Amino acid sequence: MGWRDRFGLRKAKRKGKARFDRAAEDSDVKALIEFAKSRVGVEFFVEPETFATSTTAVAVATDGEWIRRRVGSPDVMRKVARDLAAPAYDVQIVGYPKRMREWTARNKRGLSLDD
Repeated sequence: MGWRDRFGLRKAKRKGKARFDRAAEDSDVKALIEFAKSRVGVEFFVEPETFATSTTAVAVATDGEWIRRRVGSPDVMRKVARDLAAPAYDVQIVGYPKRMREWTARNKRGLSLDD
């Protein structure tokens, strides 16, 4: 693996279908890593690829704050989660956590955690 493909994204891209979306980049995976390192209790939820997008992952913190980024393949996210000692789930099997929906609802209304 070359230094320019630290997370194995090029290998993941070779298997893909035609997409309307841009491909996953190292910066996408780095954003998930940064989020996980700067939050408490982060779990990853891997979303399947579709015709329009490649595989994505959602990182969800204990308070429900979350981000979604492209990861290229489930294998990439499993490796990152293993390296961070964080759980990674298949969202089609376990679904999204309730705290994620609650955090999104609070932020849509402009409320803080203290409200």
